Amino acid sequence: MALLPYALARPFLFGLDPEAAHDLTMGAIERLQHTPLACTWRQDRVDDPVTVAGLRFPNRIGLAAGLDKNGRCIDGLGDFGFGFIEVGTVTPLAQPGNPKPRMFRLTEARALINRLGFNNEGLASFLAHVQQARRFRRSGGVLGLNIGKNAATPLERAVDDYAIGLQGVYPHADYVAVNISSPNTKNLRALQTDEALDALLAPLAAQRERLAVQHGRRVPMFVKIAPDLEDDQVGLIAATLRRHGLDGVIATNTTVSRTAVAHLPHGQETGGLSGAPVFEASNRVIRQLRSELGPGFPIIGVGGVMSAADAKAKIDAGADLVQVYTGFIYSGPPLVTECARALRRPPVSG
Repeated sequence: MALLPYALARPFLFGLDPEAAHDLTMGAIERLQHTPLACTWRQDRVDDPVTVAGLRFPNRIGLAAGLDKNGRCIDGLGDFGFGFIEVGTVTPLAQPGNPKPRMFRLTEARALINRLGFNNEGLASFLAHVQQARRFRRSGGVLGLNIGKNAATPLERAVDDYAIGLQGVYPHADYVAVNISSPNTKNLRALQTDEALDALLAPLAAQRERLAVQHGRRVPMFVKIAPDLEDDQVGLIAATLRRHGLDGVIATNTTVSRTAVAHLPHGQETGGLSGAPVFEASNRVIRQLRSELGPGFPIIGVGGVMSAADAKAKIDAGADLVQVYTGFIYSGPPLVTECARALRRPPVSG
């Protein structure tokens, strides 16, 4: 049980600029995660083990990529009760991202808009931090490492950046997430088109097979896609994932749609919209993916999970696992426990 209720901290954090609040919070978690003061946020993990993509997840609730871009807070975040944590997106070289301000709260809609742009310290720093995190994985937590391309890398050479990322993270990842769906790196979503996705995944799949032999273990590889896809695009992506032997799909990233928030302050800011407004679009993509891919193909559902009922709806739509991000910011640590409990299956009687 956490000693510091989030309800007391949230008014202060929401009184700050969103990125400043994020930096303050993550900085505190990083500094305190391996000290006795971690008890101020630590809560018991709900035990509900499930095997997906050959990995044993202690429960079905995870943290989506983007909150901890540099992998600095893995053990501290693990203390919130997550069954799995995804960190990144990391690019081969450090980059500052887009100019500030680049993150906006839309409190009335329970949403965020960000145009951060893969701001991160680069692959070498990321891997150093990942290797320092031990407690979460020792406790059975599953760690996903999310890779992307540098903004300065031309789209026609994107595969080079992803190959560098895959090579680097492979020995340290429980699974690798290939992010081709952020709206904040110019033209990145073009990699979701049929020919471009084929050209990206073919060499990455071949490289993964070589790395599996080299390291003596096969690390699952997932692709993260956008919610702003037409039905025929989702169908083509599903077919491409199967053709190249990918292990799963993460659906979805943020949306560029402003239908639900255009009337609100900051509603017209450019960037990716997350939170409650993306919930239905994400579920639509999940349902179609499940229809196209059939039973057994791993799907991680993410987008607009603001409550335990939302997490259950992701599973009902066809997801095997669920990630939170914006809901975690709005509701705090209790959301993790509430969602995990809602998804917990009754024990099998012997």
